[in-house]
Amino acid sequence: MQPTVQPTLAVEHVRSADPLTDTAVFLHGLGGWTHNWAGLIDLVRTSVHCLAVDLPGFGRSAPPLDGDITVERQAVAVARFLDRAGHRRVHLVGNSLGGLIALRLGAYRPDLVRTLTLISPALPVVPPYRALQVALLGLPGVPRLYSRRLAAQSPDRQLDELYRLIYANPALVGAEQRAVEERERRRAELPYAQDMLGEGARALVRAFLRRGEASAWRQARRVTAPTLLVYGRDDRLVPFRTARRAYAAFHDVRLLTLPGVGHVAMQERPAAVAAAFHALLGEADRGPAAVGDGGRARTTSDPATGPA
Repeated sequence: MQPTVQPTLAVEHVRSADPLTDTAVFLHGLGGWTHNWAGLIDLVRTSVHCLAVDLPGFGRSAPPLDGDITVERQAVAVARFLDRAGHRRVHLVGNSLGGLIALRLGAYRPDLVRTLTLISPALPVVPPYRALQVALLGLPGVPRLYSRRLAAQSPDRQLDELYRLIYANPALVGAEQRAVEERERRRAELPYAQDMLGEGARALVRAFLRRGEASAWRQARRVTAPTLLVYGRDDRLVPFRTARRAYAAFHDVRLLTLPGVGHVAMQERPAAVAAAFHALLGEADRGPAAVGDGGRARTTSDPATGPA
């Protein structure tokens, strides 16, 4: 995938062989970048044009001038990018923080979203210990301390710590993926990188504290697009118990749960996620009547356990 630079956002555009097919847009999580989606895109590119986006302040996208990267502002940036490019009714896919941004677009810009796929979305719940550690990056001065700590570590050690946080089984990381991410670790040395990491953590905390109509749970109830939820049962950042509440919050929803998977199912089990994504697209093509139980369906790797 070759990066192309848009007026405000850097993206990687992978075109399907069919010029008339739909477009899927992929939004990464906190500190992520477009390459997080490479494995999944390789499996779905035959069905959709793929646009993986570097959110403002991450990857190859410069931060906004005022440094404001709240979920609301990130959603506006993505919406403006889609509007400028003329994209409508895209299949929107988000992971973690990117899932919150995708959710907001599904709630407030339904004209942009044909289907919604949320992989370990950072919905507001009492977070586990490791997620609280990430939230601490939002405290004043902590990102700089974290940066100095990283500088004292080898690139190998930095990646090992990252993989232990987001993967249930870091041994699943392929040599090619690791080599790419080792080359790209220089992104962490950009002058704004640590500030953006701190701002991103603060954006998550603010989203968790929203109440009333601004709450992500209220936004979930506004979504009318067919929605796929994907949860890893061994996620150290988003507790698996969230899946039950999320399944109940959306109107037209199906759920994929994956044992032995952590926070980035699209990297850990791309084939399973791709199969569920293709099923979602097929249902969207056939219309609401294709889904039983009043628009609610369940896709799970472990049917005996129920939705969550």
